Amino acid sequence: MKLLQDYLRNQAERRPEAAAVVQGSETWSYGDLEIFSNRLARSLQESGARSGDRVALLIDKSPRAVGAVLAVLKAGCIYVPVDLHGPAERALKVLVRSEPRLLLADFSGARLIRDIESLDSRFDARVGWLDREAPRLERGHLLFDIETISHHPHSPPDSCGRAAAPEGGAYILFTSGSTGDPKGVLITHENVTAFVEWAVAYFGMTSDDRVSGHTPLHFDLSVFDIFGTIAAGASLQIVPPAAILTPPALADFIRTSSLTQWFSVPSVLNYLAKFDAVRRNDFPQLRRLLWCGEVLPTPTLQYWMDRLPHVQFTNLYGPTETTIASSYYTVSRKPASSDQSIPIGKACAGESLLVLKDTLLPAAAGETGEICIAGAGLSPGYWRDPEKTQSVFVTKPDDGRRIYRTGDLGKIGPDGLVYFVGRKDSQIKSRGYRIELGEVEAALHTLPSLAEAAVVATPSSEFDGMTICCGFVPAPSQAVTPSMVRTQLRRKIPGYMVPSRWLALNALPKNANGKIDRRKLQEMFEARVGAAK
Repeated sequence: MKLLQDYLRNQAERRPEAAAVVQGSETWSYGDLEIFSNRLARSLQESGARSGDRVALLIDKSPRAVGAVLAVLKAGCIYVPVDLHGPAERALKVLVRSEPRLLLADFSGARLIRDIESLDSRFDARVGWLDREAPRLERGHLLFDIETISHHPHSPPDSCGRAAAPEGGAYILFTSGSTGDPKGVLITHENVTAFVEWAVAYFGMTSDDRVSGHTPLHFDLSVFDIFGTIAAGASLQIVPPAAILTPPALADFIRTSSLTQWFSVPSVLNYLAKFDAVRRNDFPQLRRLLWCGEVLPTPTLQYWMDRLPHVQFTNLYGPTETTIASSYYTVSRKPASSDQSIPIGKACAGESLLVLKDTLLPAAAGETGEICIAGAGLSPGYWRDPEKTQSVFVTKPDDGRRIYRTGDLGKIGPDGLVYFVGRKDSQIKSRGYRIELGEVEAALHTLPSLAEAAVVATPSSEFDGMTICCGFVPAPSQAVTPSMVRTQLRRKIPGYMVPSRWLALNALPKNANGKIDRRKLQEMFEARVGAAK
């Protein structure tokens, strides 16, 4: 029986002095991480936390935050990371839905707690404080602080989370819901260890690795950052917020930290490429570059592969509901053309990647269908929401397997690999034609005059049914007009697919995970129509 905290115990016993987590000048060894998480787990249990309870994390990413994640698991509980930089209204919904036994917070979290208290007079936080000075809370109760944590024995708590079964919950991540209410995806120890065991072996991760810690705790890429690193006995190099802001600073961080593995959403790679922040044969220690979460534009991949011929490039695919990633494709050679599609590949060990028709029976090779996933990564479902769970976690009629319907469209290519086509909800009808908005975006990504571009559709009262809208960011030092982009685009796609409304931006709206916020972009276009009326 393997639980996620076992990875840390194994490393702390074998290599207690080895660097586990690094942030700037602060380095925590595996021994440090083990001792802190043991003491904090005891504090949680002393404060009433029991197996299966939720513990909300309102803390900035740091070595201490990694220790907090492990402490929650050692206490037998489920961690619920909260976006500190999102709206307080959404954070309140997450806390109300997850019903945590208590909150672990630092100064950033204390600000959010005060904002939540101002929204809901009934909100009564029970807080474990992880910063030096005690916070001022309007109605909350301080259960313990960093000083009282240090007084606990440094040995593991009696159970060390053993009451939690591998199929028991490890964390709940809240994703956006179509109704505006966040959905809590419950992920188990068993789900995560299945992916970590496969990934560490496939990528050949070792104790020599220096792994990027780029994504926030409320985004599931961070789960592999943390537990993949610990399973391999490597060191997690937390990317400082200041480095994320400018491409040269981020590229310099990769160099000076001697990273061997980078893992992020594609927008970060696109950002560095468009500002030409990567030199020829740059990052000599980097061995592998992984991306997940969105489609990486092929021109961006060409840029990176041209400059870093020594690096292995792997596309990972999978929604939060199937644990980090469910399929992979390692690119063997630089794409020959900018419009060449990159497959999402084949299933990771223990998973099945399926392309199914509406009947949930297999689609023929080359036929577009819905991508569905079965196997070791499948979440038990949405937290205390059986109706939503039953709507997308369904039984495949021909073999009785439980599958997750992703809502993504794909097809099996002549090479037997799966290719992402787009979202089911991004296929629209405009001017009498069925149009896949992802195809329009793919064409936009090939234009060197653009740094970024995204396409959404808004309802129209005219004959066209839906209006195709494009938000774009010009490439550096480029003077770009919608008319110019339209002309370039007509050489690549039919005229009926060319957007009819345009918005030039300094940056595309992004959500907290760094993905393009399409709902926000759609609202921007709808607001312009409203203002015009």
